[in-house]
Amino acid sequence: MSEKMIPYSVYLPEEYYDKIKELAKQRLASSMVRDAICMIIDGKDEYKSGYSKGIRDAVKVVKKSKDLQDISIKGCKLNELIMRQIAELNL
Repeated sequence: MSEKMIPYSVYLPEEYYDKIKELAKQRLASSMVRDAICMIIDGKDEYKSGYSKGIRDAVKVVKKSKDLQDISIKGCKLNELIMRQIAELNL
């Protein structure tokens, strides 16, 4: 799973644009649109899409953990070890 984000533009009907604009005020728009696109591309199976999103979210939480970054096992940061193991759970 790559963490590199690449900007992408999309045209929306005005009523959706207005809703996204409101979400943007709460800093939620990008993640909501990104998650929706990823879930659609991951497959039509709602379980698989939701599961994959859960895996991505878990990796993000582990990656951001300062405590896990401070612990090393055999020269490898604990958060990196955990992220690799979580990524293996992806369907």
